[in-house]
Amino acid sequence: MFVFWIMTAVLTALAGLLVLAGARRGAVIDGGVSAAAELAELDRLRARGLLDEAGWSAARAEAGRRILSSGRETAPVLAEPRDRLWVLGELAVMAAAALGLYAAIGMPGMPDQAYERRVDQWAGELDTLEPAQIAAVAARVVKDRPDDHQALTMLGAARFEAGDPIGAASAFRRALILQPDDAQSWSRLGESLARANGGAVGADAEAAFNQSLRRDPDQLGARYFLGEAALARGDARAARAMWGPLIAALDPADPRRADLQRRLPGGTN
Repeated sequence: MFVFWIMTAVLTALAGLLVLAGARRGAVIDGGVSAAAELAELDRLRARGLLDEAGWSAARAEAGRRILSSGRETAPVLAEPRDRLWVLGELAVMAAAALGLYAAIGMPGMPDQAYERRVDQWAGELDTLEPAQIAAVAARVVKDRPDDHQALTMLGAARFEAGDPIGAASAFRRALILQPDDAQSWSRLGESLARANGGAVGADAEAAFNQSLRRDPDQLGARYFLGEAALARGDARAARAMWGPLIAALDPADPRRADLQRRLPGGTN
C-alpha cells in the first residue's frame, strides 16, 4: 500500500510538470495569415496600376519563396509566475479530493473480493479448470494448511503446467522440507529448475535429479534429464548409463525410444 501512495504522488507531480511545460511553450500561430494578406495587397497594387506586370510577378514570386521557406512561429509566453502557482494549486486540490474520496469509500488493505469469489467457485470445479486456476485453488489450500505435502505438490505441478517454473520450484522445495525422501518431488524440482533455465540442466537441477534417482532408480524423468546433461558435456558413458534403462522401459513402437537410441553415442540394445 505504501508503494501505491508513492506512485500516486509521482504521477501527480508528473501531471503538473506536463501542464507547466505546455504553458511555457505558448500557443502556435499560423504564418499563413500574414502571407495571404501580403499576396492580396500585391493584387490590389497591381489593380490600381501601382505595379506593372513585371514588378507584380517578381513580388509574387518573392512572396511565394518566403511562404515556402517560412516555418511556424511560436507566440510569446503568456504565462506569468503566479499562473504556475494557480495550476499547481489546482492539481494539489484535485489530488487531495481524490485521496479524500478514496479514504471515504475505499477499503485499503482489503483483498480482491471478486477474485476470492472466483477461487471459491473454482474449488468446486476442479475437473474443468485450467492449470493457472488449479494453482490458485491449491495456493489457497497451502495458505490455510502450510504443512500439507500433497497440496504443495499439487501447487507445484499446477504452476509448472501454467508456465511458472520458478513458482513450481518454490512449491516443490517446500514439499521436500516436509518429505525429503519424496523421489518424485525431487524429479519435479529438477524439471522446474531446468525449464526456468531455458531447458538447460544446470547444477541445481542436476543435483535434484541425482537426489531423485538416489531414492528411486526408476524415476525415468530424472534419467532423461541427467542423460541430456551428460550429452551436453560430452560424457557418452554417463549418458548411456542414464538412458539405457529408460530405453529398455519404453515400448519398441514408441518413437521416443528410437529417438533416444539415435541420439545416444554408440547406440544401445
